[in-house]
Amino acid sequence: MTQDASLPMFDPHVYPFDARGVSKRFRHAAIFGALSALHPGETMRFCNDHDPLPLLAQIEAHFGNQVAIAYVAREPGQIVIDFQIQG
Repeated sequence: MTQDASLPMFDPHVYPFDARGVSKRFRHAAIFGALSALHPGETMRFCNDHDPLPLLAQIEAHFGNQVAIAYVAREPGQIVIDFQIQG
């Protein structure tokens, strides 16, 4: 199932984050800041042009089980991942 992260979100607990529009220099800091701002039960829908495997490892190391990671789309050029805060 392919989701376009630019589509309007109908779930008020899902917040889009398009990493393609953030400078590479600030990208990881912006992602960690956004994740830290979420409350339990809220989800950040992350969109990127490549699979961010090193970032996923950093998120798991920093947040542990507090953040559930689920791919929505995993196709070349279009990666969409839901990061849901557990609690």
